Amino acid sequence: MKEGFHRPKPLLTKREREVFELLVQDQTTREIAKALFISEKTVRNHISNTMQKLGVKGRSQAVVELLRLGELEL
Repeated sequence: MKEGFHRPKPLLTKREREVFELLVQDQTTREIAKALFISEKTVRNHISNTMQKLGVKGRSQAVVELLRLGELEL
Protein backbone atom coordinates (compact mmCIF):
# COMPACT_ATOMS: atom_id res chain seq x y z
CA MET A 1 0.00 0.00 0.00
CA LYS A 2 1.34 3.41 -0.94
CA GLU A 3 1.93 6.08 1.68
CA GLY A 4 -0.68 8.81 1.94
CA PHE A 5 -3.65 6.85 0.63
CA HIS A 6 -4.84 5.42 3.93
CA ARG A 7 -6.90 7.95 5.85
CA PRO A 8 -7.68 7.26 9.49
CA LYS A 9 -11.34 6.63 10.15
CA PRO A 10 -12.96 9.86 11.30
CA LEU A 11 -13.91 9.94 14.96
CA LEU A 12 -17.34 11.43 14.30
CA THR A 13 -20.04 10.38 11.89
CA LYS A 14 -21.16 13.01 9.40
CA ARG A 15 -24.28 13.66 11.48
CA GLU A 16 -22.42 13.90 14.80
CA ARG A 17 -20.10 16.46 13.21
CA GLU A 18 -23.08 18.48 11.95
CA VAL A 19 -24.63 18.46 15.42
CA PHE A 20 -21.42 19.65 17.10
CA GLU A 21 -20.77 22.29 14.43
CA LEU A 22 -24.15 23.79 15.33
CA LEU A 23 -23.55 23.28 19.04
CA VAL A 24 -20.38 25.40 18.95
CA GLN A 25 -22.43 28.14 17.27
CA ASP A 26 -24.40 28.28 20.52
CA GLN A 27 -27.50 26.63 19.09
CA THR A 28 -29.92 24.85 21.40
CA THR A 29 -30.94 21.21 21.04
CA ARG A 30 -34.26 22.40 19.61
CA GLU A 31 -32.57 24.71 17.05
CA ILE A 32 -30.17 21.96 15.99
CA ALA A 33 -33.06 19.49 15.57
CA LYS A 34 -34.95 22.00 13.43
CA ALA A 35 -31.91 22.86 11.30
CA LEU A 36 -31.09 19.19 10.61
CA PHE A 37 -34.72 18.00 10.30
CA ILE A 38 -34.30 15.46 13.11
CA SER A 39 -35.92 15.09 16.54
CA GLU A 40 -34.49 16.64 19.69
CA LYS A 41 -34.05 13.10 21.05
CA THR A 42 -31.89 12.23 18.03
CA VAL A 43 -29.78 15.34 18.63
CA ARG A 44 -29.29 14.29 22.27
CA ASN A 45 -28.40 10.75 21.13
CA HIS A 46 -25.72 12.08 18.77
CA ILE A 47 -24.28 14.24 21.55
CA SER A 48 -24.40 11.33 24.00
CA ASN A 49 -22.73 8.92 21.54
CA THR A 50 -19.96 11.43 20.89
CA MET A 51 -19.40 12.00 24.62
CA GLN A 52 -19.14 8.23 25.07
CA LYS A 53 -16.58 7.91 22.24
CA LEU A 54 -14.50 10.66 23.82
CA GLY A 55 -14.92 9.41 27.38
CA VAL A 56 -16.12 12.80 28.64
CA LYS A 57 -19.02 13.73 30.91
CA GLY A 58 -20.53 16.84 29.36
CA ARG A 59 -21.20 18.70 26.13
CA SER A 60 -18.65 21.40 26.89
CA GLN A 61 -15.97 18.80 27.65
CA ALA A 62 -16.84 17.07 24.37
CA VAL A 63 -16.46 20.36 22.47
CA VAL A 64 -13.10 21.08 24.12
CA GLU A 65 -11.86 17.57 23.32
CA LEU A 66 -13.06 17.74 19.69
CA LEU A 67 -11.29 21.08 19.25
CA ARG A 68 -8.12 19.66 20.80
CA LEU A 69 -8.23 16.66 18.45
CA GLY A 70 -8.80 18.90 15.45
CA GLU A 71 -12.19 17.27 14.78
CA LEU A 72 -13.98 20.59 15.16
CA GLU A 73 -13.16 24.21 14.40
CA LEU A 74 -14.51 27.38 15.91
